[in-house]
Amino acid sequence: MMTTLLSAYTPVLNTGNTAWMIMATILVLLMSIPGIALFYGGLVRQKNVLSVIMQTMLIVGVVSLLWVAIGYTWAFGTGFKESGSWAWFFMGGLDKAFLKGVTINSITSTGIPELTFAMYQCMFALITPALILGAFAERIKFKGYMVFTILWVIIAYFPMAHWVWGGGFLQEMGALDFAGGTVVHINAGISALIMCLMIGQRDDYKKGHAILPHNVTIVFMGTSFLWLGWFGFNAGSGLAADGLAANAFLVTHVAAAAAAVTWMAIDWMCNKKPTTVGACTGAVAGLVAITPAAGSTDLVGAFAIGIITPIVCFIMVAVIKPFFKYDDALDAFGVHGMGGIIGSILTGVFATSSVTGVGGAEGALYGDWHQLWVQIEATLISILYSAVVTYLLYILVDKFIGMRVCRRVEEEGLDIYEHGESAYN
Repeated sequence: MMTTLLSAYTPVLNTGNTAWMIMATILVLLMSIPGIALFYGGLVRQKNVLSVIMQTMLIVGVVSLLWVAIGYTWAFGTGFKESGSWAWFFMGGLDKAFLKGVTINSITSTGIPELTFAMYQCMFALITPALILGAFAERIKFKGYMVFTILWVIIAYFPMAHWVWGGGFLQEMGALDFAGGTVVHINAGISALIMCLMIGQRDDYKKGHAILPHNVTIVFMGTSFLWLGWFGFNAGSGLAADGLAANAFLVTHVAAAAAAVTWMAIDWMCNKKPTTVGACTGAVAGLVAITPAAGSTDLVGAFAIGIITPIVCFIMVAVIKPFFKYDDALDAFGVHGMGGIIGSILTGVFATSSVTGVGGAEGALYGDWHQLWVQIEATLISILYSAVVTYLLYILVDKFIGMRVCRRVEEEGLDIYEHGESAYN
């Protein structure tokens, strides 16, 4: 993601860039509500669909407030750097708490209001914890989930956003993450894996038969909103309406299309029928993997990432998960975690100066093996940090509040017991 710090000169408002970034912000919001709410909601059983919707709504409300209060300054503040404090390693500063000093006259280097940039980044903070809930769907207490999410966003998301996008050490070491391979997808996907391992299998999962989605039409609708919203997610991350945005737009769509077709073909070969859920899952896997590479790879990279990713993710979902018997209910780790890891590493293979510019980063395919190592190192750091933070937070919240519902609630459905409502009368 390109730098957003105010330039030494006085930037001039660019109305074209501003209009595009407002639109991109709206598109990214569509990924959470209704995108994730419908995608995950359709995959669970009808007795639990409202619990997924409510978990998503909780994130949108609570994380938005946390972001404007401390998240933005944590990730993009510069107070600690200017003062030379050791705390700069972990966070930007407190100089912009509650958006202090961010006025309608604050303009970034690409000519957009800093308020617009703050709102755009808020949408990334929303979608990240929303991705995690797919791993432990149908068996988590709403109260425990709320406390865990608040703590996780503060301790896991805000620092990593600072490290990768706010001038932190991962950005300084040259890691490429245009729109969230490490910050969003690896962060959420690894946390999802730790959560599903610690909360345990659903009771039904132990019986060895598939737990089918209750409404595939809703799954398709959620995928459609995700695909549409991803254009704001990736094409907006250059913070300008320019050629880089056009390239990100193109490679995002091509990677998603290639991944959807690839998963469909694998489904057809292995299960004798191409499925709607499979095609939707493949598209999402492709969107995930192209995210870190959208600002550095061209059409060749998009095709390669779109073909490689669904193959690996399919193996994770259809082979590895059943073999190890962990209950990643909606494949949050299998798709988002693995997709993010693949995309982050392959960025170091397919990055090209034809996109990054003269003298810009290039990947191993174009002779720069150092960039590949940087990507691997950043990926490993992200995995380790997310895993440790999630493990410790789960133990803490489970001890004092409790994370898993009782057997009767799980059996009869979270919608009625946790929210007093039913999706279908």
